[in-house]
Amino acid sequence: MKKLLIANRGEIAIRVMRAARDYGVESVAIYSDADAESLHVQLAQEAYGLGPGKPGDTYLNISKIIDIAKRAGADAVHPGYGFLSERAEFAQAVIDAGLIWVGPSPSVIMSLGDKVEARRIAQAVGAPLVKGTPGPLANAAEAIAFAKEAGLPLAIKAAFGGGGRGMKVAHKLEEVGDLFNSAVREAVEAFGRGECYAEQFLERPRHIEAQVIADQHGNTVVLGTRDCSLQRRNQKLVEEAPAPFITTDQSHRIHEAARAICAHAGYTGAGTVEFLLSRNGTISFLEVNTRLQVEHPVTEETTGIDIVVEQLRIADGLPLSITKAPELRGHAFEFRINAEDPGRGFLPTPGRIKLFRAPSGPGVRVESGVETGSVIPGLYDSMMAKLIITGSTREQAIARARRALKEFTIEGVASVLPFHRAVLEEACFNGDAEFGVYTNWIETEFNGVPPSPRIEAVNSDLHRCFIEIDGKRHELGIPSSLFSGVPVPTSSGTSPAAGAEGDVTAPIPGTLQQWLVDDGATVRKGDGVALIEAMKMETLVVAASDGVITQKVSAGTMVSIGQPLAAIALY
Repeated sequence: MKKLLIANRGEIAIRVMRAARDYGVESVAIYSDADAESLHVQLAQEAYGLGPGKPGDTYLNISKIIDIAKRAGADAVHPGYGFLSERAEFAQAVIDAGLIWVGPSPSVIMSLGDKVEARRIAQAVGAPLVKGTPGPLANAAEAIAFAKEAGLPLAIKAAFGGGGRGMKVAHKLEEVGDLFNSAVREAVEAFGRGECYAEQFLERPRHIEAQVIADQHGNTVVLGTRDCSLQRRNQKLVEEAPAPFITTDQSHRIHEAARAICAHAGYTGAGTVEFLLSRNGTISFLEVNTRLQVEHPVTEETTGIDIVVEQLRIADGLPLSITKAPELRGHAFEFRINAEDPGRGFLPTPGRIKLFRAPSGPGVRVESGVETGSVIPGLYDSMMAKLIITGSTREQAIARARRALKEFTIEGVASVLPFHRAVLEEACFNGDAEFGVYTNWIETEFNGVPPSPRIEAVNSDLHRCFIEIDGKRHELGIPSSLFSGVPVPTSSGTSPAAGAEGDVTAPIPGTLQQWLVDDGATVRKGDGVALIEAMKMETLVVAASDGVITQKVSAGTMVSIGQPLAAIALY
């Protein structure tokens, strides 16, 4: 390859750009209107606009991305993670366009991306598994029937997804149907397909995964384990390598199962095989992520292997730089620095960053997609940066993490920094007692942190207009920040009004995904009335009083924080 198009945004786009430079190839960035001022655009050698709209119109628009690759003269495409990274049809479109696809083949993405088929492959190689449905569930009734057969708790999962999207855990039979429908909605929004299956959910499990790299010459190498148990809403917040407090036998079984699954599937590239580990030692295969993982840096720090460069080597047909598992060195943590308020249930907080001051010093690595002045749009994932800490021992890494997190300063948007600082003082995490962290520990045992001050979101889109040059019409996209202080009309032609008493208002900026009650329905205080989707999360909007609801905004509309969604009139 000579020129690599990076089909992604934010910090992962920057990470791949840097690897491309190290590998000796040029890179091309893409961006939506909402990302016009983003750091990955500023650092790119070349950048091409995707235009306005939701992700489906921009970063998920395959034909638009392929067209840009051709116009830019790119001969390869790296998908990063999220968006189209695990979509077989995107990989095939890249290959059909005569470009190099940096990832596994479309057929492998299809087989392992289908979690039901992945379970069959895991069974074929003898990997440990809990009981699950033989295929996708047709409807909520089938989910309820399987719950009665298999028992609770039950995990409902998107068959074609990852990153915790489209996954719900039911602990009561009466909630299975609603959670199945919610999982389907999330799956359709995130992956374009709504098929979901179910399997037994191990109570209080740890999340352990193995990093695999495999070339086109038959070499498949496992680079070690990671623990990713600290999660909120089934999405990871803290990861570490190697996975601590597991036995040599458990580590060996995970390594062997991961290698066997990938070899059986004919995997090439970088991928991750994920498992759950229960308190009684039960290991169960979870899924295969057929892409680069967010947490790959902790494996890089403990092995000395640049996983992104390995991806580029593999795509070029070169052998792996190593052919056997490397000796591990030290211990590493990754802290995802998200624009979320941990004191308000990790609600996303898009807005403009007034100050971004990252830590440094021994053992500190920061991979950021933002800087002071950057805007965090409400359309995308909430991650701003990753803080990676390395030490010769786990204890030293924790000490360095405390120091680095104390130095880290972000102003203008709420962040998860208070959570990270607090969790390092928890005995169940820092090793003072038995390792007691599990995948829903935050929701069940974490004492919490105070909420951050409310911050108003800002408009980060482009203001579009047209001019004529020598009689030819040209479209201009001007950052909306240039119009700060000037009222900008909404799609309805008016600026959003402040909420009045009795109004149901948006608690966060995002998309009004669905109304849960009919217009004119009678509601009671605390009833869920709508769902807002922002930064890959669904947030429930509740009624603040009893009365009859009158909707003011239709489903599918982008809303700002505090915008009136409906009025509630007393009986």
